[in-house]
Amino acid sequence: MQIIVRENNVDQALRALKKKLQREGVYREMKLRRHYEKPSEKRAREKAAAVRRARKLDRKRMERDGVR
Repeated sequence: MQIIVRENNVDQALRALKKKLQREGVYREMKLRRHYEKPSEKRAREKAAAVRRARKLDRKRMERDGVR
């Protein structure tokens, strides 16, 4: 990953770096790796995330089709 510092503006470059790290999911991964997660907990978390994604997709589909 590379961030270019323009006109000695380190604050702006730091902000861009943080935004890139956030988009890449580095902060989320660091938080998850902070403590050991049992395989059963990992499966449950991933399954819950999949359910949330599916429900969100269904809501968007229904809204797009005007079913509401």
